[in-house]
Amino acid sequence: MRTYNEKVSIYHGMVSTIAVNLASNYFPIFAISILGATNYQVGLISSLPPLVALIMTVPAAIVLNRLELQKKTVAMSVLWARILFLLLAGVVFIQSSYQAWTFLIIVALMNVPGTISNIGWQTLISGMIQEKRRGAFFSDRNRLLTIVGMITTLIIGVVMKNQTHHASAYQILFFIAFLFGLLEVYFLLKHREKPQEKSTGQQKHSSMDWSIFKDPGYRWFLITALCFNFTWQMAWGLFNIYNVRYVHATILWISIFSVANQLVQIFSFPLWKKWAEQKSNTLVLVWVAIGMATAPVLNIVSTNVIYITFVSMTSGFFVSGTTLLLFNLLLEQSPEDKRTYCITTYNVLLSFVAFVAPQVGIWLLEISDMGLSMEISSILRCVSAFVFFLMYIKFMKNKNFTSYRPNKKTSPSA
Repeated sequence: MRTYNEKVSIYHGMVSTIAVNLASNYFPIFAISILGATNYQVGLISSLPPLVALIMTVPAAIVLNRLELQKKTVAMSVLWARILFLLLAGVVFIQSSYQAWTFLIIVALMNVPGTISNIGWQTLISGMIQEKRRGAFFSDRNRLLTIVGMITTLIIGVVMKNQTHHASAYQILFFIAFLFGLLEVYFLLKHREKPQEKSTGQQKHSSMDWSIFKDPGYRWFLITALCFNFTWQMAWGLFNIYNVRYVHATILWISIFSVANQLVQIFSFPLWKKWAEQKSNTLVLVWVAIGMATAPVLNIVSTNVIYITFVSMTSGFFVSGTTLLLFNLLLEQSPEDKRTYCITTYNVLLSFVAFVAPQVGIWLLEISDMGLSMEISSILRCVSAFVFFLMYIKFMKNKNFTSYRPNKKTSPSA
């Protein structure tokens, strides 16, 4: 039986997923097909938002730490982020030579309120969901949201299959995304939030607690998670360019690639949850990283859209593990009384990685070719799998980290 907050959180996640799928999924093809963006500018679609997040994360955390109730602040942040969808719809009316850069600036500015809402939501939901229920809840929630995202993407692809080079199609998508953004705000405000404990009041007025780096579990998590995210995100810009410039995918096929990816995720979330409970998050993430390493090299084998759809399906299996296990591992290795600081620090460092990684991928493309760039990405992803394995071995040797004992039957977030 789900609690009230769990139900509302799922409703919020559904409308949020629809809003993102209506807009963000089509940023690269909009930039290339309508705005004439260069490879460098396409790379910035992935890099600029985390750069803004990097700048905003610490101020956002300071603000959130001072609040006894965070719900309204998070909701208003989402509202401002979604209002900027309306500005994206007006980019095509600007002089053509400035369109791509204006688009990039708006996408980047979206992450000013977006950073506040992201950190706030993570802290908010971690306090609302009991620790013993997190593994099952996030597995079920991710699966339901993936179903919603898949259906939304498929509908968009079918309805707008012949509109790839029509600016009005993207304007309609951005406007509808704004409307669903309003529903996001509504469901966020429906959550029932308890004020923060007064005993943590002193902590909330501190901008940073450096003692979190003394915690071995959290320190190891940062090293492994950031290594993995760098190798994962390095190929994001490459995939976007490959699908549009090499495969010549339309809105319909971009949607089909996404739906194929999400369809497999729906069925694989419970499997990752089960394996993590049996083996530990860290050991299972070794296999996730190895699986993710296959995606870049498999993609460049052929430009046939049917084949790319199949590769998207295999990739979706491992993406679901990434989505579920990394977040659970973050909560698991963050000391409860310092969780906001741990989440904030992770987001700051992750933003830096997310800014640098796609640019490294584009740089490799500029000095070599698409094939070599993808192959290097696959090799580095295998290296990140080895780093996860080192973390697992470290915890197996240290009996103080009992949550990593393979025979212990606990939830992934225990």
